[in-house]
Amino acid sequence: MSSPERYQPVAQPPAPRTAVSQATAIEQSRAVAEVQAAVVVAQNMPRDMQRAEAEMRDVCGRLSMANHAFYDVPNRGTGPTVHLMRELARIWGNIQYGVHELSRDDEAGHSEIQAFAWDVQTNTRSTRTFIAPHARMANKQRRKLTDLGDIYLSNQNVGARAVRECISTVLPRYFTEEAQDLCRATLEKGEGKPLSERVSDMVSAFARIGIKVEQLEQKLGLNKGSWTAANVADMGITFVSITRDGLDKNEVFPPARVTADEVKAASNPVAKPEPAQVKAPTIRERLVAALVREGKAGEAEQFGYLSGEFKKNVTAFSDLTDGEMTEMTTFLESEQAKSATTEGDSQ
Repeated sequence: MSSPERYQPVAQPPAPRTAVSQATAIEQSRAVAEVQAAVVVAQNMPRDMQRAEAEMRDVCGRLSMANHAFYDVPNRGTGPTVHLMRELARIWGNIQYGVHELSRDDEAGHSEIQAFAWDVQTNTRSTRTFIAPHARMANKQRRKLTDLGDIYLSNQNVGARAVRECISTVLPRYFTEEAQDLCRATLEKGEGKPLSERVSDMVSAFARIGIKVEQLEQKLGLNKGSWTAANVADMGITFVSITRDGLDKNEVFPPARVTADEVKAASNPVAKPEPAQVKAPTIRERLVAALVREGKAGEAEQFGYLSGEFKKNVTAFSDLTDGEMTEMTTFLESEQAKSATTEGDSQ
């Protein structure tokens, strides 16, 4: 009886090698050599911290830098701009940062974006990888982007904000905090220009984009004659956000609604309009007025105070419920009334 045939495994063909062009291989070698060279240079030429701090103070003391140092967007908060963070990275030295578009899917309508910042000297790296939809919010409605130029600008805008966060992660906190304090002080001082002249310049600048003095007064909760240097600095940040960062001015200064009586009066100038009834201030308006009386005229000061009182991050009044605003308004008005009574008794 013949012995059973042994099982012979079928030989599998070798996996095909991925073809790598000569240009690709050269680019890969160049990228590796570039990284190695950057590390070697950073180790051989470490940053001079005293020089960096001195240059930071000089740059942040200039109004041209301070005007671009902050952003103020409703429902998104305030903070240092990517322009300031890039300048601080340049001054600090031995830092690489950038944005890479890893992929784009036009059918799905989104791109994969990666932002990074790398301190080559300390080998500290921060990376953000995320999906950026090809869409834009307009009038609280999501609008799909189809133009290639719009998609590119949208990706770069989102990537720039991510780069800002990455750079702030690798830079020392004391360095960025001091830079922001100096920029805000420069905005308030205005490089020696009188406050009255700065107020006039601010009113003229907003008038060129269709914003009236009444709208500025409503925004600040103060009459023009009561504006402080801090108020002018805050509104300067808002102006830059509108004119250079693409913020819709109607988000900050909602247009006044035209009533039926006003339309009727405009169509019939002979008829005298009935006297308008004085509306009671809303709870938000009362809260703003109470905060202003406490010396917190700017939104940054107001939101910082409310964040501390409610133990949560408050970047807009919409972050508070009606009950919370009523509670805080009642407390402030009560304390201010007590203070006024005490001062009257002491006189």
